[in-house]
Amino acid sequence: MKFDKKYISGQFTLVIILALLFCVGIVFFMVKTMTVDKKKWDTVKKDNFEKDSLIVEPTRGNILSADGQLMASDLPDYKVYIDFKSGLSKAAIKNNEFIHQDSVFYFTKDSLFLGKGEHYAKMLDSICEGLSKICPPTTAAEYRKHLAEGWKSQSRYFEVCKHKTLNYIQYKELMALPFFCDYENHKYFVGLNIVPRNNRKKPFGSLARRTLGDMFGDKDNKDNKSARSGLELAYDSLLRGVPGIMHRRKILNRYVDLIDIKPINGYDIVSTIDVSMQDISENALREEFKEIKRTGGLADMGVVVLMETKTGDVKAIVNLSLYDDGAYYEARNFALAALMEPGSTFKTASILVGLDDGTLDVNETTNGNGGVYNMYGSSMKDHNWNRGGYGEMDVAHTLMYSSNIGVSRLIDKHYHDCPEKFVEGLHRIGIGADLKLPFVGAATPVIRMPKPDRSNWSKTALAWMSIGYETQIPPISTVSFYNAIANNGTMVRPRFVKAIQRDGETVEEMPVEVIKQQIARPQAIAQIREMLQRVVAEGVGKRAGSKYFSVAGKTGTAQIGGKGGYKGGGHLVSFCGYFPAEDPQYTCIVAIRLVHGSASGGGQAGPVFKKIAESIYANAVTSDLSRARDSLAVFVPTIKKGYVGLAKNVLARLKVKSNAQGVQDDEIGTSTTHGKSVAFNALDYDFDHMPDLQGMGVRDAVYEIERRGMRAKVKGIGKVVAQSLQAGAPNQPKQVVEIECEELKKE
Repeated sequence: MKFDKKYISGQFTLVIILALLFCVGIVFFMVKTMTVDKKKWDTVKKDNFEKDSLIVEPTRGNILSADGQLMASDLPDYKVYIDFKSGLSKAAIKNNEFIHQDSVFYFTKDSLFLGKGEHYAKMLDSICEGLSKICPPTTAAEYRKHLAEGWKSQSRYFEVCKHKTLNYIQYKELMALPFFCDYENHKYFVGLNIVPRNNRKKPFGSLARRTLGDMFGDKDNKDNKSARSGLELAYDSLLRGVPGIMHRRKILNRYVDLIDIKPINGYDIVSTIDVSMQDISENALREEFKEIKRTGGLADMGVVVLMETKTGDVKAIVNLSLYDDGAYYEARNFALAALMEPGSTFKTASILVGLDDGTLDVNETTNGNGGVYNMYGSSMKDHNWNRGGYGEMDVAHTLMYSSNIGVSRLIDKHYHDCPEKFVEGLHRIGIGADLKLPFVGAATPVIRMPKPDRSNWSKTALAWMSIGYETQIPPISTVSFYNAIANNGTMVRPRFVKAIQRDGETVEEMPVEVIKQQIARPQAIAQIREMLQRVVAEGVGKRAGSKYFSVAGKTGTAQIGGKGGYKGGGHLVSFCGYFPAEDPQYTCIVAIRLVHGSASGGGQAGPVFKKIAESIYANAVTSDLSRARDSLAVFVPTIKKGYVGLAKNVLARLKVKSNAQGVQDDEIGTSTTHGKSVAFNALDYDFDHMPDLQGMGVRDAVYEIERRGMRAKVKGIGKVVAQSLQAGAPNQPKQVVEIECEELKKE
């Protein structure tokens, strides 16, 4: 059959041409996508469907006290976001096409606002009421408005609790609310985004804050420079850990994280700080600040360093500064970084140099000249010059009475023509030693050495140096020097960390480091120790003494220099000593800077030393009942009121049976002991009113106060025995609630 061209339509030709052009276009765009736009689409793929070589941050190691209590730790908090564009279509929701399972509704964020009927309104009310209790002081009505704005905006990253992070307990409470509780099994349906973060927390608040150190923003960051001071910075390489690597893929409209290299969490470090001693030291210093203010004076800074004699372990270190609000805070580590003219505590070093050199005899005498002496044209005075001063004194009495004239005349007599020998002696006995502490900003003593031509020296330089002026010594160096005297002449380096641990196992123990095996001859050490004991027993240091045990040490009162000289610059009062004097266990320095008011090292720093020493001594002599334990018996400890989960963990480690049937780990409960086991009971309390905090541990009590939008002020440590806002009283947002705590009494 012959094909007739007249049957071919012009329209059909047009269709063929268009089809060919369409195919050419497809090929063109395929080639363009594979070549010209390849980089662009690779980027889209990487940004939207996969991400490679993502860093997985490790958990930062803990800083523990000497007895294993947590002093700094990474504790998780959470940000919770809603994706208002994910989930079922609005049309399906309008038609009430919801997922049913065992007659239980699984709500989406859209159903809360588009669902018909009273049932959905009640659910939204329930959610908002719950949010107002979990994250006060925002009200339920404000949360309803907040969530409605998010749904209306169709934001993909809408923060549930605006500008707030949730701790673990709050997070678990949030996830128990309607709509949020569906997240675990229906993530694709609900559309939540949970962002956990590790923040650095200090359970004991400001105790030893400057020594523990700080973090930028209280958490690690990606540039590995988050630690800013203290132990956090000194041991950052150990605490930080090693990051891991993961990649992220988008599967079924969800991102899935796939770990390639697991992160290695940081080591824990066991510090030498004793929480009880730290608290004793800080409270004693704060009480003295109040006493100084009561008598018309003002102190703007105070330091306490308590050191274990044999090991050099720093058991307590306090650095308090006065701020504009009239309160004292830990702001700068003065104990390690502040260079100060020490005043009369330096006289001990001057006398020891002479005794060690053999140029000074203990029976040698000098004259106080009635309290005023012309030293090469400059007037030197004793503290009692207006009462007639001192007369003839031997070496021991010059130190006992802290006579400026007596000490300076003795040192000038033997070293005036060879001052470099005296300065060399100061370095020999360790007062000028570089302690090589691992802290950024730790200062080294500045003791001027005379030049050969004496161009940096005056006739009065030696005399004033011998009594603690024209030198600059940080408190940690002074206490290390006195500790060497207490340790029979052996100077040990101050130790702040005694062990490194991982998962509770000791990886490395930090040894006791000896800086100088013997700072002076044994005979000279024995002589200076006897003098220091007499300073407290008979001399100007009596207020540092105790009727329960003997104390040895030296007072210090120094004028603080300024641009206008020493007049009007305030005073530094101090006491440095050790106890018990015959067999020293601890060495301690107390230094207080006075802006104005009467100044007395013995009268102001001495009482602080006494309170610290007696409190520590009282704890040390308490009978140790562990010696009477039967090795086959199981001892059940006293359990404070608090979170059940934490108590269960402790009991499990002690191998004590516990029964918490029907009680959740994040509930607050009480306990009863039944033989060798413990039973827990949950407490019912109204979130809108203050609960009974008595019997709780301090951390649990602080949490209960702050989660209600109030602030906690803590006095003491241990369990709560009193609270300023009584149980049952309505919550009062932003109010300060004072709680008084005390340690469990030992039977």
